[in-house]
Amino acid sequence: MPDMKSFRIVVNRAPVTVSADPDTPLLWVLRDDLGLMGTKYGCGVAQCGACTVHVDGRPTRSCGLPIQSIGASHVTTIEGLHPDGEHPLQQAWRSGDVAQCGYCQAGQIMAAAALLARVPEPTDRDIDEALSGNLCRCGTYLRIRAAIKHAAKLAAAGKLP
Repeated sequence: MPDMKSFRIVVNRAPVTVSADPDTPLLWVLRDDLGLMGTKYGCGVAQCGACTVHVDGRPTRSCGLPIQSIGASHVTTIEGLHPDGEHPLQQAWRSGDVAQCGYCQAGQIMAAAALLARVPEPTDRDIDEALSGNLCRCGTYLRIRAAIKHAAKLAAAGKLP
């Protein structure tokens, strides 16, 4: 039986306590223990980006991050961007019909949100660099880029939370 320990972490601005083996990846704590199903399992080796969440505002691959390393950090998942899914990136994704299969999109949006927090008016190069590690099997990269630029315009108009 694994060595279960209690961890008090902050997820989507709410403190929660979970019991898990210290080496359990954050991804599985989010999905299995907290029921936050927006963060996806893709490759399991932190290479595809489907599991991207924010840890203290930085895009982080949750499949390779053990729960014991979270400590006092704040974790934000796709569910935490906006309670009703109305974050400008989510709006732009819908209006631009970005998702094809949709599997990678939560990770793409989380990487894009971190980018917009750092670079309010990103260039194509900024976008390509920030999302270079997030893979989309459907190849919707041009729609993703267009949606990020649209969300940046929404943010400039004061609609970014």
